Amino acid sequence: MADRRRFRPHNRMKSGTHFSRAYRKGARAKGSIMQVVVFEHGEEHTRLGLSVGKRIWRSAVKRNRVRRIFRESFRLEYEALPKGCDLVMIPAAPALEPELAETRAELVRLSKEAHARFVKRAAEEESRA
Repeated sequence: MADRRRFRPHNRMKSGTHFSRAYRKGARAKGSIMQVVVFEHGEEHTRLGLSVGKRIWRSAVKRNRVRRIFRESFRLEYEALPKGCDLVMIPAAPALEPELAETRAELVRLSKEAHARFVKRAAEEESRA
């Protein structure tokens, strides 16, 4: 049976301000395949942003393959990810050739880890104020 979950437009980070806010205020977690930056934006859906640089992958084919695998892992694991967050996925190593199963597992683990760091930091900042 075909999987009916889709990667919809409201699940994409489109604005540069969303990316810069996530980089500036978000929490990070790094694994062997990717680095994940998490910023809680408070809306009900989770959005994905990809940062795959041309400087490391000169070949558009390889760069797009990494993006496809990252996007597919997000789509398949959407229900297991923290809700109401912006997730930016960044490849952890140059010339990475990720496998879907490993990427899915690492995405869930790293997003939960980074989200916990974000929540902890926000609680500490709130208690100081």
